[in-house]
Amino acid sequence: MGSLAPNPDRSDKLKSFPALRAEMVRHNIAARGVRDELVLEAMGKVPRELFLPEQLREFAYEDSPLPIAGGQTISQPYIVAFMAEALVLKGGEKVLEIGAGSGYAAAVLSEIAAHVYTVERLGALAEKAAVALAEFGYDNVHVLHGDGTKGWPEHAPYDAIVVAAGGPQVPKALKEQLKVGGRLVMPVGTDQQAQELVCIVRVSKDEYRSEDIADVRFVPLIGEEGWATAKGETSVPVRRALRPVAPEEETLVRNLADAAESFPSIEAADLSPLLERIGSARIVLLGEATHGTSEFYRMRERITRDLIVKKGFRLVAIEADWPDAARVDHYVRHFEYPPSEWTAFARFPTWMWRNTEVRDFVIWLRKHNGTVEKSERVAFRGLDLYSLYDSIRSVLDYLDEVDPTSARVARERYGCLTPWQRDPATYGHAALTGSYPTCESDVARALADLLAKRRAYAEHDGERFLDAEQNARLVANAERYYRIMYYGSRASWNLRDSHMFDTLKNLLAFHGPDSKAVIWAHNSHVGNAAATEMAARGEHNIGQHCRTAFGDQAYLVGFGTHSGTVAAASDWGGPMEVKTVRPSLSNSYERLCHAVGLPRFMLGLRGCGDLCGARGLGKERLERAIGVIYRPETELASHYFRASLPQQFDEYIWFDDTRAITPLDTAEIVGLPDTYPFGV
Repeated sequence: MGSLAPNPDRSDKLKSFPALRAEMVRHNIAARGVRDELVLEAMGKVPRELFLPEQLREFAYEDSPLPIAGGQTISQPYIVAFMAEALVLKGGEKVLEIGAGSGYAAAVLSEIAAHVYTVERLGALAEKAAVALAEFGYDNVHVLHGDGTKGWPEHAPYDAIVVAAGGPQVPKALKEQLKVGGRLVMPVGTDQQAQELVCIVRVSKDEYRSEDIADVRFVPLIGEEGWATAKGETSVPVRRALRPVAPEEETLVRNLADAAESFPSIEAADLSPLLERIGSARIVLLGEATHGTSEFYRMRERITRDLIVKKGFRLVAIEADWPDAARVDHYVRHFEYPPSEWTAFARFPTWMWRNTEVRDFVIWLRKHNGTVEKSERVAFRGLDLYSLYDSIRSVLDYLDEVDPTSARVARERYGCLTPWQRDPATYGHAALTGSYPTCESDVARALADLLAKRRAYAEHDGERFLDAEQNARLVANAERYYRIMYYGSRASWNLRDSHMFDTLKNLLAFHGPDSKAVIWAHNSHVGNAAATEMAARGEHNIGQHCRTAFGDQAYLVGFGTHSGTVAAASDWGGPMEVKTVRPSLSNSYERLCHAVGLPRFMLGLRGCGDLCGARGLGKERLERAIGVIYRPETELASHYFRASLPQQFDEYIWFDDTRAITPLDTAEIVGLPDTYPFGV
């Protein structure tokens, strides 16, 4: 296995590189989802700077490809690690690499494998790589100058094959040189400018299984079984290259690239510019383009932590049912009275809030609240209205304790809904068709009864009265929601978002005139609906309500992605699946952001001048929205709508390639205290 031979002449010049390398592994590789310990260890050992031209060594640990001789590139470190992990090496294997380049990736593989055979078509590169690898002690790497599409048959079969260039198909010669049970990872695409990273497993002598992994862009694979020639071979700039777009969009993409604030990882992102743009805003609405993308959840949580610690926000309100969030609130604020009996977020879609990303924030928030005075603890609240059954139960449990007489009256009022509590949509249909009387007046009177005794109840325990009041409001609005949902989506959508906004106002009033709130919800809720095609349908949302009520004191943040995977179902009530997100469509904001070529960036949209004008981002385009259901086969009709991004949001946060959230495994929470909100 190769190791770096010490060279005292280099020691002073390179003394800062080990720290940079360790930081790169933590923030740009492990934090992005690479978990294989062998891969992480190898990435931490190999000095990338020694495989670069002298003038580029200062950029060695930026997470981007860099130019080397012959118009080729040394791959982005994350991609090297990602592809190495896809090979599932255990140590001691024989690996074939196509595209030696500078020798860096081969050196990484040699830290795991017993032998690495690497083929490079450019003679000068092959010679330089061989010299460098030998000089630095990687004596288990063997370099061949030749046509990589033909492999290196003399040493076949190989346990694993990795190809660092994109071809129109996987060369037959390489497949034949793969051992049965071995894995081949390669970028494949009919366009030299963009490929799909595929993983092929040889199942038997004549059978192969293929899986698409990610959308990537590599230099072309030139050779007998690859491309005949490279299209437009030019040297690659240090800055990541812009991806091809329509000629009329090129200037816009360049301007967008200039304005974008790239960041290396979620954990290492400098949020100071964003916090400065947020300024003194009282409401910060943080969106998501899907209900199942890890990066959206983690970035939203990172921003929220800074808003709490640095700007004094004391309220987190999420697109979830009030009783479920109250269960979490009880846990994070260390309340002393017994928690509610139910498990939080137990109804479809459970993964939306019951996942490891949310769990990590809940753990952090509980720890934070344990370090501050009780009055300074941050509340965790729900804005949504689906929880008819649990909300009725909450109201009755509260009244049983503080006013048993009123509890008996409330039971009679809510009795109208009792047969339908488990299936409120069926109640809506029955009430609409006249086969069952509506319960509107009963639930309205129950709320009125509660509010009539507001002062007496609030004096008993203001926090618990707020909980009961909000649950009573929820029941009243949910009763209406399930009735009018059969009239069409506009009325039910508007009622739902009005309920969320009214809940927010109620919370702000309860927490006082100086209270500040962070909202977590889908882009379709937090972006200003007036700037989208929702307005033409007569729909409004909480983002529009906040913009109208709070003006610039509301800061609306949207999120977007080009491709990756997402947690979603195929039908309402169906099981969660990890689905592949299709690359974004042309004429969409997502395709524009993808063309910038940055893996992730933040973009302020307030006062952005010509960039946000009618010829720039202000021009109406398609925008993607994936909810709890994702149907890629009808993506344009099911998941795209028209919008003007600068009017919809104040900030846009981009992740080019994303991964699905991780649902919370029951085994992870066994043995935790009874107060733990996610239950078993």
